[in-house]
Amino acid sequence: MFNVSDIRKQFPILKRKINGKNLIYFDNAATTQKPRVMIDALVEYYENYNANIHRGVHTLSQEATEKYENVRNTIKNFLHVSEEYEIIFTKNDTESINIVAYGCIELITEESNIVLTDLEHHSNIVPWQILRKYRKFETRYAKFTNEGYIDIDDLVDKVDQNTKIVSISYVSNTFGSINDVETIIRKIRQKNPDAIIIVDGAQACGHFDVNITQINTDFFTFSAHKCLGPTGVGILIGKKTLLQEMTPLMGGGDMIKTVTRENTTYADIPYKFEAGTPNIADVIAFDASIKFIQSIGVENIKVYEEELTKYMLEKLLDINFLTLYGSKSHKKRLPIFSFNIEGVHSHDVGTILDDFGIAIRTGHNCTQIIMNELKVNSVARASLCFYNTMEEIDIFINALKEIKKIFR
Repeated sequence: MFNVSDIRKQFPILKRKINGKNLIYFDNAATTQKPRVMIDALVEYYENYNANIHRGVHTLSQEATEKYENVRNTIKNFLHVSEEYEIIFTKNDTESINIVAYGCIELITEESNIVLTDLEHHSNIVPWQILRKYRKFETRYAKFTNEGYIDIDDLVDKVDQNTKIVSISYVSNTFGSINDVETIIRKIRQKNPDAIIIVDGAQACGHFDVNITQINTDFFTFSAHKCLGPTGVGILIGKKTLLQEMTPLMGGGDMIKTVTRENTTYADIPYKFEAGTPNIADVIAFDASIKFIQSIGVENIKVYEEELTKYMLEKLLDINFLTLYGSKSHKKRLPIFSFNIEGVHSHDVGTILDDFGIAIRTGHNCTQIIMNELKVNSVARASLCFYNTMEEIDIFINALKEIKKIFR
């Protein structure tokens, strides 16, 4: 059974006090906190089998290699990844998108277009803009609805026979909206079967059941640190047929078969895209994070976070001096809430909340296009995870009311 009190005991940092108050961590869309089992796995690597992988015949190297490679299987099971795909370790979601962007550069001509959306995080916008320094192509942006979802009709309308790439977010990090990516991908393929489709899943994994095979995307990216894992680990899941044709972003050790003075032949995938010594310890520790989530049950997490979302929405919508952005329904969304308080800058909101021991995000959330559409410079964002509680929400709401009193 789902017991949030027992779950919270597994996260050491939640015992901390900030400014004399119990920590209330509402910045999970930026990064989640880490369970004890992940921290222990990290320490175990360094204390017991610290060695480089793929390159040694000695015991430590063999143990580290086996542990490292087993994480790919854990991810395959976690996200229902079929044999059609390969899993590549990167340093974050941003690097994963860049690998795909530069790997597809040879497919793009002056007649090509790439379709993005106004919902995207900067990590799914800037790489494509940089790419235009090397290739001339048109970039098209699909709109989002008043509730913060991709406007599917507008997106599909922007796809044509010259569309080479469509890159979209599974979940908005500003609105918390869960986009119907399966329907979107099916409609894109009906209009242009050859378009390469990328799904940025940074905010999705660990909150509900993600099924890569069912979605049928060409590429899927996410970061471990937003899924109870360590920082410095990204995951790129791609169809093998496409990865085999792509040029790697980085060259160096461990990604080669042969090197001569004149030429290099690449290693097979996934190693072709994993140049140099990888983040061995953190990849191995991420295995413990995934298994921790699985031990609780992704469906149990989804149900509980829906309850948190519903409760938070009811409380926020009852505050007449607050503007809440995005959907007002708790369905098909995560507990990510962007808002502004009338007459109070978001940075002031965040600073005063910190006095109450409450951590939130303030600013543009790396989504300046959304800010421009909302006609605001910044927002305050509270984002919850399954270790948060209704009681924490009550304290948060009371703190917002105190902020309004201060600025009255």
